[in-house]
Amino acid sequence: MAESQRRTLMDAAEVERVLAGMAQEIVRITGGGDLLLVGIERRGVQLADRIARAISAAGGEAPATGSLDITLYRDDLMSVGPRPVVGQTRLPTGGIDGRHLVIVDDVLYTGRTVRAGLDELADFGRPARILLAVLIDRGERELPIQADVVGRRVEVPRGGRVEVLVPEVDGSLGVELVSPEAAG
Repeated sequence: MAESQRRTLMDAAEVERVLAGMAQEIVRITGGGDLLLVGIERRGVQLADRIARAISAAGGEAPATGSLDITLYRDDLMSVGPRPVVGQTRLPTGGIDGRHLVIVDDVLYTGRTVRAGLDELADFGRPARILLAVLIDRGERELPIQADVVGRRVEVPRGGRVEVLVPEVDGSLGVELVSPEAAG
């Protein structure tokens, strides 16, 4: 039987520093005007809020934020079960047409979550531009999707995973690498 081993990749202070850098990069790319940060449920929403606060703290105009629940847009919906839990998609009044929109997610892996988010956004309008910002890029894409803004790139061993922790969901802020380890 295999046990998993956890290793801290980023503590709370480092996550905040990285998010502040991502905020600067987003403003540099977009110019900061008419900006909308949309987090993918779950932890992308909390990261988008933190990036918005970092933009404001750096003297920029606080961008609007929203959330996407991509459950019904997943390409593996049938494997989720007969009654998937569907959350709420929240977008600001005035919509997304013509805006600079940044999709924020915690971990970019296969690209399928982002594809589902793009499909959902198409139902709400046509932004001027869509960027992708992720705290962790672990590679190994199944779809040709790349992030425009990356906090950190991480190599993950076969069978391993990256867990982003946010206080609102997990009680703490950080990033952990969970690796399988043979029991011995």
